[in-house]
Amino acid sequence: MERFAAPWWLPGGNAQTIWPALVSRRRSDAAVPALRRERWDTPDGDFIDVDFADPPTPDAPWLVLFHGLEGTVRSHYVGSFAAAARAGGWGFALPYFRGCSGELNRAPRGYHSGDHEEVGWILGRLRARSAAPLRAVGVSLGGNALLRWAEEAGEAAAPVAAAVAAVCSPLDLAAVGRAIGRGFNRLTYTRMFLRTLKPKALAKLAQHPGLFDRQRLLAARDLYEFDNVFTAPLHGFRDTDDYYSRASAKPHLRRIRIPALVLNARNDPFVPAASLPQAHEVSRFVTLWQPPHGGHVGFPGGRFPGHVLTLPEAVLGWMRHVT
Repeated sequence: MERFAAPWWLPGGNAQTIWPALVSRRRSDAAVPALRRERWDTPDGDFIDVDFADPPTPDAPWLVLFHGLEGTVRSHYVGSFAAAARAGGWGFALPYFRGCSGELNRAPRGYHSGDHEEVGWILGRLRARSAAPLRAVGVSLGGNALLRWAEEAGEAAAPVAAAVAAVCSPLDLAAVGRAIGRGFNRLTYTRMFLRTLKPKALAKLAQHPGLFDRQRLLAARDLYEFDNVFTAPLHGFRDTDDYYSRASAKPHLRRIRIPALVLNARNDPFVPAASLPQAHEVSRFVTLWQPPHGGHVGFPGGRFPGHVLTLPEAVLGWMRHVT
């Protein structure tokens, strides 16, 4: 994957992002194995949902997938990772961040890019049912949160997770916030995210009147403004700048003490190549893959019309190699 080359007929980061998401959705839906759902009560009186595909044997490895911003079981990468896990004889678990499983959560909060305490709690519960340390992958937002957990846990991460991988994650949230708020990105990706984020936030306000300023939320035209009204204050941050500073994984990558893959395409439309970590900024446990092509969670491979199976196959292959 570090030498990934996109098909000649699909040039540019936007095409390599949008095309796989659209075309591989049907393939991903078909690839998802039968999943069973569990509801877990959280320590703060809320709940999360977790979808499972059980392993073929009790001692088989588990792959845990943390989804991206507004991810669901229908996100194009979920089916591909679930299929790759099943093909490798692994169990598969898809935990949903608060409010992303199809039902509004109860607490006056949602989820965010630095939600490492939630990630740690989820991994701890999953580890309790696994015969061996887990393998965990986080996509986009989920990858940043997963790395923040590995950074905060330090040496204590090893008994829980044998390896982690972050795919196309916004490791420098301020840089990504600026990039996604401009030009084509603002018109396309920002609008797509706000289309679901705003209704969820308004439903949360109806559930908890007075939680934030409704008019300010309605006036938000980019993720920076949305985070200033909703994400930052509801999760203990002073404002968006404080949130981006404290939640970004990039400044703490030297603290990681388990094998960690950090994969980012250098033509990702809203994760600027200049913001990506360099070898001198990470610990010896961290492997950086930064291919020139791939877009944002795209990495289309194979013959026309392309698919994203090359992505989980490469990531799981790396995990087998290091563990």
